[in-house]
Amino acid sequence: MKHILIPLLFLCSMALNAQADRGSILKEKDKAADFTVEMLDGTSITLSDLKGKVVLINFWATWCGPCMAEFKEIPKELLERFANEDFVFVPISRGENKFLVEQKMESLKKKGINFNVGLDPTKDIWDLYATKYIPKNYLIDKNGVIRYISTGYSKESMKTLVEEIRKLL
Repeated sequence: MKHILIPLLFLCSMALNAQADRGSILKEKDKAADFTVEMLDGTSITLSDLKGKVVLINFWATWCGPCMAEFKEIPKELLERFANEDFVFVPISRGENKFLVEQKMESLKKKGINFNVGLDPTKDIWDLYATKYIPKNYLIDKNGVIRYISTGYSKESMKTLVEEIRKLL
């Protein structure tokens, strides 16, 4: 039974990875779709205004465990590491209202996770990029082209994301 179970688990994990790949509308080497997102602090960010910078768009939700695990690493691994670089982090809450996102970010602030986030309550921005699976990251080069996409979270995926950002800077 053990010999059957291991290959079956491997196939299930491969199928999940294949599904995750299919969850993206835009692919690597595509031009990133332009959008304007309202941030939690009331400011707005328009992607096309960030030309000349490396941009990481991160789609997440308050109920998503892997998103929260990824958020724990973002201050040290991304924000501090690339603070003096032409790098912009744009986390966008997918399909949730402002009140709920505010509550989550206040809760996270007590744990040292403190950064501004965008709101996409109607999933208009999400629908330009993807159809399923979060967290989902789109790394965009200084010319507005998607150079790397990741879905899900692991320590290894964060290391890879850091390496990909470094390459583009």
